[in-house]
Amino acid sequence: MHRNKQIAIILPDTLQSIGLQSMLTDYFPPVVISHYPTFEALSTSGNDTFDYYFTNAALFVLYADFFLPRRSKTMVLIDGAEGEGGLSATNHITIKASQEIIIEQLEQLFAGDGSSTSNENNKELSTRETDVLQLIVKGSTNKEIADKLNISLNTVLSHRKNITAKLGIKTVSGLTFYAIMNGIISGDDIEL
Repeated sequence: MHRNKQIAIILPDTLQSIGLQSMLTDYFPPVVISHYPTFEALSTSGNDTFDYYFTNAALFVLYADFFLPRRSKTMVLIDGAEGEGGLSATNHITIKASQEIIIEQLEQLFAGDGSSTSNENNKELSTRETDVLQLIVKGSTNKEIADKLNISLNTVLSHRKNITAKLGIKTVSGLTFYAIMNGIISGDDIEL
């Protein structure tokens, strides 16, 4: 007998919450869903027995201390600017994707595929690429990265190109999200 999945949706957008709840109920029963319009509402509920958490990137970053220990069971809704496979190393839902892709992304979360993928991809980055990634997400320019690591500007550009190719992520926001989800940096390292 299947136990009901306990799911917390922490989203201020009512339409996204209702749509997500509808998909989860229709395609992944049995589920028990609790909706919280703010993180504070979740905190004051005192309920931390959820199997899965759904939130947006802004709340994930703001409350990284809560979500990072639960990253294997947290799904982040992104607008899709990274491309359909852009954040393959993280549990995410691309909200502008087709219904079939969203269902695939949900199946990956429930199957537990996200955590093994992130570990594999994290191993692909060299130590120097990880150093460069840390400085990128902290807001350093290419010139500042070159100076801090005592490497040439061309080497920084090569590392950036390799990071983008290995991860399939082209934006700083996507790289930031990847770095947080994979423990390369903490949420405290980022200036909002």
